[in-house]
Amino acid sequence: MSLKKSIFIIVSVILIDQISKIYVKTHFQLGDSIKVFSWFEILFIENDGMAWGAKLSDFTSLISDKSAKLILTLFRLLAILGIGYWLYSVIKDKGSKTLIVSVSLIFAGALGNIIDSVFYGLLFGNSFNEVALFLPKNGGYANLFYGNVVDMLHFPLWTGVFPRWLPIIGGKAFTFFEPVFNIADMAISTGVGVLILFNKRVFLNKKNSNFNN
Repeated sequence: MSLKKSIFIIVSVILIDQISKIYVKTHFQLGDSIKVFSWFEILFIENDGMAWGAKLSDFTSLISDKSAKLILTLFRLLAILGIGYWLYSVIKDKGSKTLIVSVSLIFAGALGNIIDSVFYGLLFGNSFNEVALFLPKNGGYANLFYGNVVDMLHFPLWTGVFPRWLPIIGGKAFTFFEPVFNIADMAISTGVGVLILFNKRVFLNKKNSNFNN
């Protein structure tokens, strides 16, 4: 698989991801939602942490929320460099098509969320009780590196109550699937999922190729 095809995947994912985020950011207030189906809705939230909204400051009082946010953004930048080098190496070594597509999806998804974290604070106004403006005159809602990731895809497939006999959570309401995510998250999950499901095809073939050489 050529570098051009990998770039096409990356650019396509980033464009779809950013167009959807910019549209939601400039047309929704935080918490607004549109029901598409009974099991799917567009729900605008912003994530200033990691997956599931977790933050480093949640695990230790030694780190402030602001410092945790900066550390997370810098870590994402380092991670994307590592993923980019991995993708370059895979293409250079003529890895399998499955591996290149998977890493391309992971790279595109990671870069899509990094754009939010690095630039959105500067580019957009606040979304609390108002629709955010693009390039507001008084400046954005945060400084460089302190932007929040825009999420909007919500699939509440089933809502129910945990059985009362379960300890701690018994009797409490729950929704499956509760997390809200975006196109970039889907790309990362798909790439990782393919690597897990087809790991023998992706990595074993590479080992056999090296052995035969």
